Amino acid sequence: MTHLVTENCIKCKYTDCVNVCPVDCFYEGPNFLVINPDECIDCGVCIPECPVNAIVEDDNCNEKDFYFELNHRLSQKWPNIVKSKDPLPEAENYKNVNDKLKLLEE
Repeated sequence: MTHLVTENCIKCKYTDCVNVCPVDCFYEGPNFLVINPDECIDCGVCIPECPVNAIVEDDNCNEKDFYFELNHRLSQKWPNIVKSKDPLPEAENYKNVNDKLKLLEE
């Protein structure tokens, strides 16, 4: 089992989760974070840190295959992030928006 970042993160990119990850398995894109599923140790400490509930266990993900592939693929091309940063300037405007996949910048 692993954890996955879902579309709730898009256009927000809160990085509170990064500070608590014991294995540094988060990767940063322009407007989204992902978890490398091969590196995640399933500790779950990142889940309560996310203010937009973007991180889920893969077993509790409605679109598990899609998000697993997305997290895996993007973690291969984006740089690793190990320290938190400020969220995106528009984060407050987007944190309650649904259907944000079309806004993902790869």
